[in-house]
Amino acid sequence: MVSRLGLIALLIVVSSARGQDLSRFAAAGCDASLWNRVYQPARLQQLSPCIAVTGTVEESNVDEDGDQHFLIKLDPGQQNLLLRKNLKKKRGDLVGEIVCANPTKQKKPRKACAGYSNSIPLPTVGDRVRVTGTYVIDSHNGWAEIHPVSKVEKIP
Repeated sequence: MVSRLGLIALLIVVSSARGQDLSRFAAAGCDASLWNRVYQPARLQQLSPCIAVTGTVEESNVDEDGDQHFLIKLDPGQQNLLLRKNLKKKRGDLVGEIVCANPTKQKKPRKACAGYSNSIPLPTVGDRVRVTGTYVIDSHNGWAEIHPVSKVEKIP
């Protein structure tokens, strides 16, 4: 958990991700076909088609749309990927979403996942990971995410 002083320091350091140079996070290996499985893709503003980040999984849960949501406490030097809403609503973590990782509990998202079985391994709380995927802003929530996630790798 981020201390109050740490959160204030992060707020000072963090600027909006819009317009920043993301080239140092650029990665290969993103699966663009996963966008066909994103429920309501218009809500996601794409900032970079493929980035990779490292950090520790702090939370992981199933969303009703079938996605696996998880929070990544980023390793030092990556905080500029966070937006104010990540700091305020997600304890300073980056959101990751693995699409169609679970059965959908809502009718509308079922179409996006129909006939697809996601084989990306689900991270466990406490895992140190390298997460690769599309870097977006979720306009419904105002926070930054990697969505869809193309790859999750455990790292030492």
